[in-house]
Amino acid sequence: MRDENKTEDKKMKKITRATIKKFVRENDKLYVNVKREFDGMIDGCRDHHNGFVPAKQTTEHAEHTLGVTGVWLVGQSRDYFRKYEDGAFDGYEVSNCCGCFIIATKAA
Repeated sequence: MRDENKTEDKKMKKITRATIKKFVRENDKLYVNVKREFDGMIDGCRDHHNGFVPAKQTTEHAEHTLGVTGVWLVGQSRDYFRKYEDGAFDGYEVSNCCGCFIIATKAA
């Protein structure tokens, strides 16, 4: 049983900020689902229930947004990444102290 887990772990590549940047760069029809975002009025994160919307480009804070509205990467190893697949969309879920979002493309 342990040997099976080790083999499975080796197949899975570690998801990093570079993985997300490459995903954004290589896909022109992106969708963003902001699940939580920081709200200064409550000094914390609040939930969103808007679902997936087509991604819009932005030039503000390009280092953190990667040029996509709804995306916010904190950096310095404070972002947590995982693969996202629900049958309709394939992409990545990102969580950090500023919120949580999914950036994806429509599943083929």
